[in-house]
Amino acid sequence: MRRRTRIAAAILALSGIRLVRAADVSVGVAAEDITPPKGWRMAGYFSERINTGTHDPLAAKAIVFAQGDGRAALVFCDLIGIPLRVSREARRRASETTGIPAANIAILATHTHTGPLFFGPLREHFHQTAIAKEGRDPHEPIDYSAALVDKIARVVARAQAAARPAEIDVGTAVPSPPLSFNRRYRMKDGSVKFNPGQQNPDIVGPAGPIDPAVGVLLFREREQQRPVAVLTVFAMHPDTTGGTEYSADYPFYLQETLRAALGGDVVSVFGTGTCGEINHIDVNRKDRPTPRAIGNTLGETVLAAIPKLRPVADARLRATGATVEAALHRYTAEQEAEAAKNLAQVGTGKVPFLKEAEACRIMDLKARKGSTLALEVQAFRLSRDVAIVTLPSEIFVELGLAIRKASPFKTTFVIELANDGIGYIPTKKAFTEGSYEVINSRVQSGTGEKLVDAAVKLLKELSSQ
Repeated sequence: MRRRTRIAAAILALSGIRLVRAADVSVGVAAEDITPPKGWRMAGYFSERINTGTHDPLAAKAIVFAQGDGRAALVFCDLIGIPLRVSREARRRASETTGIPAANIAILATHTHTGPLFFGPLREHFHQTAIAKEGRDPHEPIDYSAALVDKIARVVARAQAAARPAEIDVGTAVPSPPLSFNRRYRMKDGSVKFNPGQQNPDIVGPAGPIDPAVGVLLFREREQQRPVAVLTVFAMHPDTTGGTEYSADYPFYLQETLRAALGGDVVSVFGTGTCGEINHIDVNRKDRPTPRAIGNTLGETVLAAIPKLRPVADARLRATGATVEAALHRYTAEQEAEAAKNLAQVGTGKVPFLKEAEACRIMDLKARKGSTLALEVQAFRLSRDVAIVTLPSEIFVELGLAIRKASPFKTTFVIELANDGIGYIPTKKAFTEGSYEVINSRVQSGTGEKLVDAAVKLLKELSSQ
């Protein structure tokens, strides 16, 4: 009954004519299927997991903003991450096709753990092992990266072609009961552990906060007041499904809930907030919520928020960006040799989990070469009150909260896994505590705080223009 009431309220809110409009901003949305062939390796865990089918198709969903001569695009892909080589080429191709500056395009991953494994040290290990054994890799029948670039460029062009004068509503809400939990815990022995187990008596308490806010941007076609898309931003790992079928994870059920209320043509776009150490597991309970339950609750939270959203008035579209030089972790020749040995046994149970993570880190760093890496920060202003920040990789929640707190904009959405995926970017505090995310991080302590400083500087510049 509560869900029906919320849905009814949302539909009623959509029926009225709005008095405040988002100036001359046009918005276009489009979706493209990016599901790999059956039998591909799947990403998300330290083992070789072969796909057996599709629960729900994976998609690349683009939102294009246009105002005057200004253009910007956000593309959200149901993938665990986006390698730089793919995002760079996709942005270049999309820019050539549409005229949108490549710097004004962000390619983001939702971080689903039930998508394809198509880059990184694990993929390289399994791929080369298959070639050495069979002369080819039967689990990679196509060049998925090339196909992905084509589809990202195409979906941006389609979204631009679909752009129409739009009204945008914005706001935030908090799900009840809570959906997300910090997965790093202080233990009785003084250590900090990642996922220490449900109802573990040695747990003292969480080692950090969560970000409970659900960010919502609702896009309406102006002439008919028809909802065309909803962007939902939430900080929690899409790692609730498991298994061997392709799935967008809980954002799929978010989409189904929104479409049931707002119409089957509405494009539900999910932006992963800064959730490097945030998941869905409540250590005080024995059970875990299903992906459907999480997605439904998230969808109902969005629908209940719609009547309370405020119009994005006085729209002033602008995009900007900056790079941060991040110092990469160093390793010795002995550590490299051990990592190569451990990577060869990954998934066999012969190597401890944290050693598997360390091996992947070191072999990834070896492939990247160099001692530093340029990380891109982007900021998009929609109005004097609303901005979006995109960051690369898996960002600890405290860093996203710090950006929001320091932002001069009334509402700031911070979305991770943009344009490059290099593992975790923890806080300085977390680096002193250790555990999985730190061991799996490619960058040195202080990188996250540098990203915060860069993002806040960009936001202040946008706010003053």
